[in-house]
Amino acid sequence: MQVYLDNAATTALDPRVLKKMQPYFSQKFGNASSIHSLGQAAFSDLMKAKKNVARLIGGDENGVIFTSGATEANNFIIRGVALANRTEKKNKIIISAIEHPCIMESAKQLVREGFVVEMIPVNKDGLVELSELQKIIDDSTILVSVMAINNEVGTILDIESLAKIAHKYGAYFHSDAAQAVPTIKFQVKKMGIDFLSLSAHKFYGPKGVGVAYVNRRVKIKPLIIGGGQEDGLRSGTYNMPGIVGFSEALLIAYQERTAYLKKVKALSSYFWHSLKKEIPEVKLNGSSLKRSPNNVNLMFGFIEGEAILIDLSQKGIYVSTGSACSASDLRASYVLKAMGQDKHFLNSNIRFSFGRFNTQKEIDYTVKELKKTVKRLRSFSPVVM
Repeated sequence: MQVYLDNAATTALDPRVLKKMQPYFSQKFGNASSIHSLGQAAFSDLMKAKKNVARLIGGDENGVIFTSGATEANNFIIRGVALANRTEKKNKIIISAIEHPCIMESAKQLVREGFVVEMIPVNKDGLVELSELQKIIDDSTILVSVMAINNEVGTILDIESLAKIAHKYGAYFHSDAAQAVPTIKFQVKKMGIDFLSLSAHKFYGPKGVGVAYVNRRVKIKPLIIGGGQEDGLRSGTYNMPGIVGFSEALLIAYQERTAYLKKVKALSSYFWHSLKKEIPEVKLNGSSLKRSPNNVNLMFGFIEGEAILIDLSQKGIYVSTGSACSASDLRASYVLKAMGQDKHFLNSNIRFSFGRFNTQKEIDYTVKELKKTVKRLRSFSPVVM
């Protein structure tokens, strides 16, 4: 049996989304920047996709900028807003200590360019407390960036309240929401979110396409220049199959949100309770209450997470030790470190992330094989239980 439990890394393309995309590879192949009728038909479909995305996230059509994914969107927003709005009195960017690596690296680059970057610490549950932002924010802050749901441990952050604090000090607010659809029903204008990053492949859409939602009343410098697409904010030929796929995947995700959340919550709960009965010394990382229902991040005492991952993979069970974007980097989890986890356990975590196509039969198989894996690995662990 093959069991895919790495849906936080990427999801399978929904067949309904693929069907929507297919004509744009061969029949509706016009360049949306061309002025002939085939190109203008593509441009019309581009604008329909923007309108659909804007409606679903509660924003403005002209704020929807299509990108290659959330990594590009995050780079564009973090750097673009910082560079366009720096003054003698405003030179600070604030991010949380558990942001995705693309946010972290963008922030480091800004430090090299003379910006002040401060990190909001998180508590032992991986949550940003409002009081911690209050301690470091001031009138010199340009932008506050806090992810909606952590990609590693699945904690849900109170971005709406954090946005209010940012605005109180005249700062803008951005959220990396790559892991948040459809768990959070975004209404960006009502929630006070100036900038939002999304990636289609996290909610059963195609890889290679995302959205940077931008508050068009705020100055922002483009990351990619050239052809002038997206009002000059993101140049490059429009990826129409991807854009149509993004729009359709987002529509399905929110239309079927209730059923999806019910399913993944039931699967993750069943998995966790079954596991606790079968395997001793296993701990849930992150908040038990404020977490994405499809994420179960576990620490298995006395063994390395990578050893578990490799053993399970040989049995056809596919999981992760953290962010897929840094899977080749086997350094200790900076997310767990930020949460105050003991240094001896920073490499012991495994992320199980459930999705639309998983079944209870797969969970039963996973628990059975995981029990064998843990028992075998602990039998020759240098640390005695």
